[in-house]
Amino acid sequence: MEIGTNVTGKMVTALRRLGFDKVFDTNTGADFTIMEEANEFIERIQNGGVLPMITSCSPGWVKYIEMNYPELLPHLSTCKSPHQMFGALIKTYYAKKEGIDPSKIYVVSVMPCIAKKFERQRNEMQNNGMYDVDAVLTTRELARMIKQANIEFTKLEDTSFDEPMGEATGAAAIFGTTGGVMEAALRTAQDTLTGKDLDKIDFEEVRGGDGIKKATVNIAGNDVGVVAASGLKNAQEILEEIKSGKADYQFVEIMACPGGCVMGGGQPIKSSKIRREVDVRAKRANALYSIDEKSVIRKSHENPVVKKKYKEFLETPGSHIAHELLHTEYQKREKYNI
Repeated sequence: MEIGTNVTGKMVTALRRLGFDKVFDTNTGADFTIMEEANEFIERIQNGGVLPMITSCSPGWVKYIEMNYPELLPHLSTCKSPHQMFGALIKTYYAKKEGIDPSKIYVVSVMPCIAKKFERQRNEMQNNGMYDVDAVLTTRELARMIKQANIEFTKLEDTSFDEPMGEATGAAAIFGTTGGVMEAALRTAQDTLTGKDLDKIDFEEVRGGDGIKKATVNIAGNDVGVVAASGLKNAQEILEEIKSGKADYQFVEIMACPGGCVMGGGQPIKSSKIRREVDVRAKRANALYSIDEKSVIRKSHENPVVKKKYKEFLETPGSHIAHELLHTEYQKREKYNI
């Protein structure tokens, strides 16, 4: 199939055929991440918190700063990544709602990222003695499993995610490309600060394939300096600016993989010939932006599923229970001796 083809519906069908009882959308978890991250950013600005705040949903990046710049850890958002938040909600809210013993639930995340395998094993990613996520498959591993099961993927019908955890917004869809997390957070931050449903949705200043994208965006009448960086070499450049005190921005998005999660280490590998002829990153990113543009709801805080979960269970972004389940902490880690 052509690079950048949206095969979400076929993936859902394939996962059911492989034996999964329920198939949920990780993007719903991304909407929760935005709710918590936007709230944390606003709180830091209004209450004199550590700035710039840096995103924390790329585990390769998180481990990099823990090993190389532990003195800058206070800048990291305390938010867990989308699939970790989602796993925590499945084993608490969903388990209670469905009357299921959470110890009987086995959560498998399908991820474009090899580092997610390490992330899900971090000791702090537990609640009540249970890991939020029990196993991680890369997209490449899932493709291999589908082939081993003799499933003709291209002929599968499209099916929808299971409820009540399967509805996501356009903001969540763009998480996978560099600049996407920041753009999604800015959409919610602007509406929260103004108390209005503003027409501005696209923040094109942070889009594109450049390794470092700096911009100034106006949020509720205030100019906010932002930067989106992908690739650890570019991350190092930004961290050195922060460390030296030269950083003139308040919000930073960093992804370990150049181009973002769409180019993650667990993604399908394309031959050098294809990479010479086709801009794989751009095609994959454009597919996500297309999903966003076609979405009825494009802001995380407008997701009815998210609203319901906060009303019934999480209370408000940044609440005690939200911090208990959806936030984490970081630590200095020693570098490996290779």
